Amino acid sequence: MPIVRIDLLAGKPTSYKRAIGDAVHDALMECFGVPARDHFQIINEHTPDDLIYDPNYFDIERTNDIVIIQVTLSTGRSTEQKQAFYARVATLLQKNLGMRTQDVLI
Repeated sequence: MPIVRIDLLAGKPTSYKRAIGDAVHDALMECFGVPARDHFQIINEHTPDDLIYDPNYFDIERTNDIVIIQVTLSTGRSTEQKQAFYARVATLLQKNLGMRTQDVLI
């Protein structure tokens, strides 16, 4: 049972937050074979004082649309599966929400 935690700055509508969660869950199902009903997520909104990030770390320009995603899974996923998952989440968020992939941190 994966547990997903999504952190972002406050102010986005519920539909936006739900779409982030849906993209993560879709990627979990596609990349790891997680069952559709195995859907447990915690979404936290933060003030700018409480979500601290370097906007240029590793020379990657990040904006206040940054989303930090943590996924807790049992062991057994290969590096290739994890990399495919990360890429799929970023792709879905870009496609479905117009989110910059640079603003997705997993």
